[in-house]
Order: sequence, then structure tokens, then C-alpha cells
Amino acid sequence: MLLASDLATAQTHRGEAMTDASTASRTMTATIGNAPGGKYLTFMLGEEVFGVEIIKIQEIIRMQKVTRVPRVRDYVRGVINLRGKIIPIIELRRKFGMEPQADTDKTCIIVFHVNGEDGVCIMGIIIDEVKEVQNIGSENIEPPDFLSGGIGNDFIMGIGKVGGEVKILLDIDRILTTAELAQLAKVE
Repeated sequence: MLLASDLATAQTHRGEAMTDASTASRTMTATIGNAPGGKYLTFMLGEEVFGVEIIKIQEIIRMQKVTRVPRVRDYVRGVINLRGKIIPIIELRRKFGMEPQADTDKTCIIVFHVNGEDGVCIMGIIIDEVKEVQNIGSENIEPPDFLSGGIGNDFIMGIGKVGGEVKILLDIDRILTTAELAQLAKVE
């Protein structure tokens, strides 16, 4: 279960990290293919469990009406108005080549701060279900070396092992390519 205190702590740390862009850039470079230990929000897409560093999360919101935007990639569901700010929304299932499914009462949007070449942007991803916040030690994270030949898998930071289960740890800054982020910036 997601604890408000975990998210509040992550937001405080994220705010501190974002005050120094060079530090954020060095951190991002250091974690590619080498996931740091720490707190991860885990969530479901189909039968698979994924995790993202909680420090990247702005908030988690219930599914809401998404306004479609013409002539964008198929995995971009559209945009929402979040307290006066237009936020692009990505269907992570489509981005990962999974079968789309209808939204349920467990479907939600995770809003992130994403570091791109042009600075920080805000985007949301649609996921099937939030699971929990888990502390995953670096000793329980394997690098995704076996995926090194895979095209488009550079967004996987590592594979977490927790109680006999496997969690695919994502680098949210690398889910979208530079060109895709630039296209989303135009949608905002």
C-alpha cells in the first residue's frame, strides 16, 4: 500500500535534487543500466510487476477523462488539465507493445518529472494497478545485461528480486526517446 509519507519524502528529495541540474544529470547518467537501491513504487501492467524510483513521482491520480490530440503516436492517449497545467498522458501498455485493455476502477495515472535534454517536463503514464512502495536494496538488483542487445530496452535500469518475485525497474527518464519527449513538449 502506498504511504503518503513515502510520497511526501520522495517529493522533498525530488525538489532538492531538481535545484541542481548538473547533479540530476550526473545521477541520471550513473543509473543507466545500474539501478540504485532505494524506494520504488511498484505497479502492474498485465501480469508483470514494474517499479519506478519514488523520487521521480509527483503524484498518483485516479483515471480521468483524457482529451485526445490528433496526429500523435498511438501510445499517447492525449492530455489532461491538472490544476491548470496541461499534462501529456502515455499509455504504457501500448508503448511496451502490450495488448490494450479497457480502463478499470484500479487504472490510474502516475505523474512524473522527466529529465530530458531540454530540461524537466511533466508527463503521466497510465498503469493497470498500483501495488506498493518497496525498499529494494542494491544487493537485490541485477543489471539488465542480458537485454543489452535488445533494441529499445535501455529504459530498464535493473531487475529487482523481492521475496522470490521479479520486478522490472524502469528508468522513467528513458522511457521516451529525445525525439518523443520533444514531440510531447509541443503537446503541452
